[in-house]
Amino acid sequence: MVLDLTASSLDLTRAICDIPSVSGDEQRLADEIEAAIAPLAHLEVIRHGNTIVARTALGRAQRVAIAGHIDTVPINDNLPTRDIEIDGDPYLWGRGTVDMKAGTAVQLKLAAELTDPAVDITWMWYDNEEVEASKNGLGLLAAVRPDLFEADFAILGEPSNGEVEGGCNGTLRAIVRTTGVRAHSARAWIGENAIHRAAPILARLSEYRAKEVAVEGLLYRESLSAVRISGGVAGNVIPDACEVEVNYRFAPSKSAADAEAHVRGVLAGFDVEITDAADGARPGLDAPIAQQFVAAVGAEPRPKYGWTDVARFSALGIPAVNYGPGDPHLAHHDEERVPVAQIDAVERGLRAWLTAR
Repeated sequence: MVLDLTASSLDLTRAICDIPSVSGDEQRLADEIEAAIAPLAHLEVIRHGNTIVARTALGRAQRVAIAGHIDTVPINDNLPTRDIEIDGDPYLWGRGTVDMKAGTAVQLKLAAELTDPAVDITWMWYDNEEVEASKNGLGLLAAVRPDLFEADFAILGEPSNGEVEGGCNGTLRAIVRTTGVRAHSARAWIGENAIHRAAPILARLSEYRAKEVAVEGLLYRESLSAVRISGGVAGNVIPDACEVEVNYRFAPSKSAADAEAHVRGVLAGFDVEITDAADGARPGLDAPIAQQFVAAVGAEPRPKYGWTDVARFSALGIPAVNYGPGDPHLAHHDEERVPVAQIDAVERGLRAWLTAR
């Protein structure tokens, strides 16, 4: 199979979704993308692992980075894709249609067709976005080729319902531990139950009220949640250890250090280990190029509640936004589906802005 970049963005979405590419298994899709892009004379193509970069070099006054990841979360009986209708509107259903191969397909089509854009463009299609940060293709590329990230503005094709979502929340994960003493459950009073000792942790999290924080005109909503709990060794043994995994999503006005201090404060008195933390990204919508983009696509900026790789660009001082087809609420959902109208609208919006002079 060779990807046909002359096909519609819908057909390209279908084609790249139907190549399974769960995180860690992206090589075939990366090969297909490279094979389709490499013959295009107006692009310099660079490959690092399963990340493909394609760049124009037209000497324009400004450069824009436009990125999309090519991996998905695991398939659950939701491939191959299929066409469906909901209330008379056409959708493409299947794993990856929302997160985020519809956005990637739009980018591939425009990369092939825009030989004379108004700005220089660095297109980036990368692997392992859905897993731990140490494997993220964009991060690995930045470590060895920081020069490829030189840009005045960045767009990530994450699902945003075809609207512009500025910046993103930060994320922190922690393990909160309690300990006890094992005993036979028939003589529970002999031991000390570590799971019971975790009850105050759950009570504090249940009573926690998420804050809404305004950052540069956008209102970000935070959350602090228990996402996993484990403990116990057998059905007749009082457990001597329990772990509660906690995830904190924090507004981009906070640093990861601020977030850690907040979590430790909420869970004071317990053993808290921070296992992962990533700063968010401020909206960056005050940059003139960002304002021009928002005006060109006719969108009303909104906050991005989830963490995305816009944070990598923001950390480099590059204002970045999320702009792609698909409802973020359906990302990773077994009924993942994208409206065809949103695919078309995002293609029109990006094309109009990238060709405006």
